[in-house]
Amino acid sequence: MSDITQLRIEGMHCGACVATVEKALRKVNGVEDVIVSLTMGSARVVGAASANDLVTAVLNTGYSAELGVAQVQDPLQGTYTAGAKKNMMVAWLITTPAMALMAVEMIWQLDQASTDFFHLVMTILTSAVLFGPGRSTISSAWKSLLYWSPNMDVLIALGSTAALSTGILYFTMGMHSFAGIGGMIMAFHLTGRYIEAKARGRSSEAIRKLMDRTAKKATILDKNNREQIVDVRDLLPDQVMIVRAGDVIPTDGVIIEGQAAVDEALVSGEFIPAVKGINDEVLGGTICTDSTVKIKVTKTGADTFLAQVIQLVAQAQTTKVPIQVFADRIVSYFVPIILGLALLTFMVWVMFPELMTAVLKVFAVYLPWVDPFQTPAELAVFAAIAVLVIACPCALGLATPTALMVGTGLGAERGILIRDGAAIQRLSTVSTILFDKTGTLTVGKPTVTKIHQTADVAEKDLLTMAASLSKESTHPLSRAIVDLAEKEGHSLQAVRNVEVAPGEGLSGHYKYDSLKIGSRKYTAADSGLKLSTTAVYMTRNDELIGIFELEDILKPDAQDVVAKLKQAGYHCVILTGDNHAVATSLAEQLGIMDVHTELTPNRKMEIIMYYQKDGAKVAMVGDGINDAPALAKADVGIAMAGGTDIAMEAGDIILSSKNLQALYRAVKLSTATFKKIQQNLFWAFIYNLVAIPLAIIGILHPVIAEVAMALSSITVIGNANRLRRIPL
Repeated sequence: MSDITQLRIEGMHCGACVATVEKALRKVNGVEDVIVSLTMGSARVVGAASANDLVTAVLNTGYSAELGVAQVQDPLQGTYTAGAKKNMMVAWLITTPAMALMAVEMIWQLDQASTDFFHLVMTILTSAVLFGPGRSTISSAWKSLLYWSPNMDVLIALGSTAALSTGILYFTMGMHSFAGIGGMIMAFHLTGRYIEAKARGRSSEAIRKLMDRTAKKATILDKNNREQIVDVRDLLPDQVMIVRAGDVIPTDGVIIEGQAAVDEALVSGEFIPAVKGINDEVLGGTICTDSTVKIKVTKTGADTFLAQVIQLVAQAQTTKVPIQVFADRIVSYFVPIILGLALLTFMVWVMFPELMTAVLKVFAVYLPWVDPFQTPAELAVFAAIAVLVIACPCALGLATPTALMVGTGLGAERGILIRDGAAIQRLSTVSTILFDKTGTLTVGKPTVTKIHQTADVAEKDLLTMAASLSKESTHPLSRAIVDLAEKEGHSLQAVRNVEVAPGEGLSGHYKYDSLKIGSRKYTAADSGLKLSTTAVYMTRNDELIGIFELEDILKPDAQDVVAKLKQAGYHCVILTGDNHAVATSLAEQLGIMDVHTELTPNRKMEIIMYYQKDGAKVAMVGDGINDAPALAKADVGIAMAGGTDIAMEAGDIILSSKNLQALYRAVKLSTATFKKIQQNLFWAFIYNLVAIPLAIIGILHPVIAEVAMALSSITVIGNANRLRRIPL
């Protein structure tokens, strides 16, 4: 197995930075594969490369690096977002007065002295924008050029500085100055960068919350059989832990004394605690609900179940997403081509001035701003700068963030929170939607669905007795019975001498009778009924008087939403930690044929990978801690509200409503938003494809270019806002 080296990297702020670091690391001798994560500020390098060589390679690109895993809580993200907002606001604070002055200059005829002063002010204001808030863009462009990895910042930097240079050429060569547009270019770019920074989720938050689930301290028995509190990190295999009711089990182990109901939602996602006794395995992070047990430690640290879950989430989150590949491809072709075209334009005008001037004279008849009588050098500089300015991807830079801004804002108003913009692209290609059962398709807690009276006892009295005894327990099944009684307005009575059998049931004295409620084994009752649901039996003086059937019922809109998704062509699948009989019964109600039951978190993720290997694009809908790895590994993770924070942080899309209709709206919104992104990119590229040839032959006046750029940006923004017309 190849060696893996983890690096902590600081200074990255965009996808271009990631590409630069990856390129540098791949050149190191012995490197087999590299994954650089912007959100986690880390690099995972596979291969036998020297650690020192890897660190040196990153340092040579201008970023800082050190050995070790990145911190879970990365303060750089919040700092960068705040910095991006500040840069945007300062840029527009300077650019807005410049735009007002440009409007004045266009409307009123200025004398030469006023014109000179106007261009001087434009040059100064643009310089302030470029080398103030735009300094990071200029720096990024310079670094990417140094390491032969040109990014979009290169065009922004060259386009804006080229526009600024015309301000100097105005005073030295008499060339028309359009320096003011340089500030506009940078202001638009910094706005897009802020939107991107704000939308970018902190993926590491999911891991931090998983780590918060672990216990910090553990109570162990020392050599003298006395209790001692120690740090969980100091636990050793074979030590004996004391875990009491309500405690989080500190680490993986085996029960050696006692019996307890253990909440294993961390593993199965199911609401009913599992009864654990001697020789049963228990996992760190699960909760002992109703008794005291002694547990022998079997695993610690990175070997524990919860640590494995954390690792699975981290690995899934560092996988590259399709939109990154798409952006990298655009950058790798678009930027070098434009740079080459600008250089080629200059050379053609210098080498073939007569031919180019002849072409220009043809258009001069129809276009009053075309002046073919300037010197060849002026025309060459004019055309080359025009190519850079007109190709500067203002509309291209706005195409994605504006559509995302409108789409995510519209979603937030409808209870749809999109944490990862790339999920919009991936969701548009999804063919299979996998559902967790409990809390996603169902309400997430047991509900009494039927009461069987097996003796001459009125249902009201039966429910009152059962609830009066059940109120002494916090078990979910007991709470369901109490909730029903309270809902129906029954007055609960005092019960004496209550005894709890962990995970089995309760007994006590109600008035003059002895009551028992719990499992069939605990009550020693047999009704002869064949029940496919969870059942709670109740005896009075050892006589069976009633049976309560409980189910985790479907959400009211589950059938309608699944039917809509199936009609839209999606393949629906259920993944659950519940038993096969319960899950298949529920699937039949929904009309879902594919059901995978009794799954661990790792198995859920493996099944997702199975569908992916079979060619399917997969969306996972869940709400439990056990769903976190699956949500992260799926092409799109959709987390339901009311679930754990872990699942919500691991999801790309979060539904703040428990209503499943929000899922259908999310699918519809994401698909529409991605279509707008595609349309915006199309119009942005068409603008460049039409305008660049005009700039090359010298007939595109910089003022016209400026207006065209503004119109292209307005078109992109207007098209994005058409999303608001979509009925959700």
